[in-house]
Amino acid sequence: MSVFDRDADNEVSRGARAVIALPDMGREARRDVSARLDEAAGLAEAIGIDVQDKLHFRIRAARPATLFGKGQVEQIGDAVAAAEAELLIVDAAITPIQQKNLETATKAKVIDRTGLILEIFGERAATAEGRLQVELAHLDYQAGRLVRSWTHLERQRGGFGFLGGPGETQIEADRRLIRDRMAKLRKELEQVTRTRTLHRARRQRAPWPVIALVGYTNAGKSTLFNRLTKADVMAEDLLFATLDPTMREIGLPGIEKAILSDTVGFISDLPTQLVAAFRATLEEVISADLIIHVRDISHPDSDAQRADVEQVLAEIGAAGEEGAPMIEAWNKIDALSPEESDRARAEGERREDVVLISALTGEGVDGLLACATEHLRKGAAVRRVTLPAAAGEAIAWLHAHGEVLAQRHEGMETELEVRLTDQEWARFQARRAEA
Repeated sequence: MSVFDRDADNEVSRGARAVIALPDMGREARRDVSARLDEAAGLAEAIGIDVQDKLHFRIRAARPATLFGKGQVEQIGDAVAAAEAELLIVDAAITPIQQKNLETATKAKVIDRTGLILEIFGERAATAEGRLQVELAHLDYQAGRLVRSWTHLERQRGGFGFLGGPGETQIEADRRLIRDRMAKLRKELEQVTRTRTLHRARRQRAPWPVIALVGYTNAGKSTLFNRLTKADVMAEDLLFATLDPTMREIGLPGIEKAILSDTVGFISDLPTQLVAAFRATLEEVISADLIIHVRDISHPDSDAQRADVEQVLAEIGAAGEEGAPMIEAWNKIDALSPEESDRARAEGERREDVVLISALTGEGVDGLLACATEHLRKGAAVRRVTLPAAAGEAIAWLHAHGEVLAQRHEGMETELEVRLTDQEWARFQARRAEA
């Protein structure tokens, strides 16, 4: 059930009118203000909110009571009244006290950026694991807030009550209920993590490398995933269209098979609760053999988005020397002007880890696959392998996954010199141990 699919008596329904207020505290100078406002509106519209107005305020010193200054709060209140809005979305993290005071001043329901993102995740999570992770993140967020109901605890799926629901104005202080529910969720997620670890261990014994697609939300990961795998993963011009990881087999030049994983999109100021709760999901990225960072190169904040993605990768331990090699797919080149396209191509040609593509039209995708193969083959070493002449399956595997430089038959044995990466060599050793 969606957060909006409720009785007509509830205050907010799908299509609720809203005003967005963006507090600019000088920390996001690298970002374009209009792009930030558009992103906030996109988040709201992703769950059916009707954005009526978008306001931007420069904050010199955050007010503990309201975040915004007194005159700014009055302007926000006037905008809410003029738009006949039921909802005020503050595109920043706010405290429970600030939330309560802003609701009193504007006579509208107030949610912050964290609450809005959690609401989207609550509506979109499709798998049992995703729903567990979202609910845990929501409870962690709500634990310090005294105004909101806990009636969502009995629901099996959907949003988690930021925007309405029975008892919306009732102060609920049952901390024990929250703690018990969070403990139960953590136990269930531990079991999910153990199961995922077993599946991952099986894949690592299998002969196929894993490639993870990462990127800012709406960068085009799912469109690229669908093109490479001929799948039908939800791919719309919509923020957070994909929340649950999807994995499919693909072919690469010179590599018989690889596993491609489409992951949740990242975003600036991703709620810390979600970074922690979705760690099990993002472990697919940690254990990947190669990461493809899909960037919307046509977006005015593309560089800032890249920094946000790299920050999250660092937080989960998937960046730096410990992480997998990474290449950048500069997507949506079909949306660039001729001048912008020339500049992007010139810059991309100077880098070995960049491929320009259009996931929509297919331009550059073959080059991306070739680049992926090249990176997966990097660090390959020549290994000498002696096998029984009858071990046709193992010999075929080496031909399919490595570069066989020499092959000699002596009696009942076959000796091969084959160039393999460390990962491929480990997979081959695991196969021999199981034989």
